[in-house]
Amino acid sequence: MGLDDESAIEAQLGRPPRSIHGIGHRCPCGNPDVVATEPRLDDGTPFPTTFYLTCPRAASRIGTLEASGLMREMQQRLAEDPDLAASYAAAHEAYLAARTAIGEVPEIAGVSAGGMPDRVKCLHVLAGQALAQGRGVNPLGDEVLDLLGEWWSSGPCVPRGSAT
Repeated sequence: MGLDDESAIEAQLGRPPRSIHGIGHRCPCGNPDVVATEPRLDDGTPFPTTFYLTCPRAASRIGTLEASGLMREMQQRLAEDPDLAASYAAAHEAYLAARTAIGEVPEIAGVSAGGMPDRVKCLHVLAGQALAQGRGVNPLGDEVLDLLGEWWSSGPCVPRGSAT
């Protein structure tokens, strides 16, 4: 991760980034849109959100999806569709494996993010995982990405190398 990446992430978040392990995914515009975060922040706080969505455009669109009731609908489908529930549980395991590969933090062992493996509580996390780990890992994250459309099509959300 270069200085341009760190500056872009700071501009995206409106604050200095914390405890970045690396770039989880790059937007087609070239900016990072997901960072992989250390499982223990520099100040010692356990942090279960390994894949943190940084792009404000994608985050805003996801906020609109959350407000639409999509999480409630996904939660209902999890309860009714055993295949979907099994795939979502596998996504939870993939999330835990990725975090453990970065570092083990006993306080958050077995805890992934976004409500996995039983609930849908944060679409930002699910989309971040789908971007960072690729399509086919988290079925609900893939659905979120499909609904987002091309959030990058109007150009970068922040200029490369620009800090706030």
